[in-house]
Amino acid sequence: MYDETLLYDRLQRDLPLHPRPYRQVAGELGLCEHDLLSLLARDLGAGRISRIGAVFAPNVIGVSTLGALAVEPGQLDRVAACVSTCSAVSHNYARRGHRHNLWFVAGARDRHALDVVLADIAARTGLKPLDLPMEREYHIDLGFPLRDGGVRRLRRTVKAPAPVQPDADDWRLIAALEAGLPLAPQPFHALALRSRIPLDRILERLAQWCDSGVIRRLGVVLHHGHFGYRHNAMCVWDVPQARADALGVRLARIPGVTLCYRRARSLPDWPYNLFAMIHARDAQALRDALGRINEQVGLGQVPGAVLVGTRCYKQRNTRYALQQEPA
Repeated sequence: MYDETLLYDRLQRDLPLHPRPYRQVAGELGLCEHDLLSLLARDLGAGRISRIGAVFAPNVIGVSTLGALAVEPGQLDRVAACVSTCSAVSHNYARRGHRHNLWFVAGARDRHALDVVLADIAARTGLKPLDLPMEREYHIDLGFPLRDGGVRRLRRTVKAPAPVQPDADDWRLIAALEAGLPLAPQPFHALALRSRIPLDRILERLAQWCDSGVIRRLGVVLHHGHFGYRHNAMCVWDVPQARADALGVRLARIPGVTLCYRRARSLPDWPYNLFAMIHARDAQALRDALGRINEQVGLGQVPGAVLVGTRCYKQRNTRYALQQEPA
């Protein structure tokens, strides 16, 4: 038998940069390599895990933005389906609590390409999206702890790495990574074949990116709803710009806050600049996290809104390298 929570807490980050990484992790967990690969194949096929691979820091190898549309409720599924067909869109959620009720993340190699994506979404839907690029991150992880109710976890303020300019080899490696590491005894060898880059150079480059923070984590990416995190809310506040960083740093340390960042306002439609995402196992845990925010950070009297997630239409990694131009 194996402990699933121990397995996935271990595998969500720090996959060894070793020719046989699965064998090395399996040994730590008291499993054999074949059994670990079989378990991962089962959960990948069942949709419990999205992929095994790299999570890049935002706005480092490309650019991204948070977009939103104000959709008539009766048209929400149709418009969401239209947005989800865009290859540049990685996440697409319905949220209640504001007239802007369809929220998506879009990414591209550069700002011009991202502007083309947003214009394409506007043309397809007949609606102009909010464009809310990130200005500073305070905490971004989305590695979901499975033991102890997810309360105990390392909290730290993240200093975002400087943007990098990938060369041709880097883009081939990024494209190979975006498809996910294969469930094979030697996945990095397969990556070398996909990217046409020697294995030693791949391991060296991945180590550089992990050490510098270009890759935020390397490991299993969960579909968190399958592991009990079925409730989420996007909390936003309109705070003075001079106070945003101090409040954001405090907010990022609150248990239950999985994302925390400052974004550009989009006046007059969107006055909010401080964002926090909460993921919880049940509605009460979500309310408790909101209570902690109001109590410990003092945001209860600040103008804001709570947008509760009601449906996930799309959730996958941003694919900067494999992305096609909009039709």
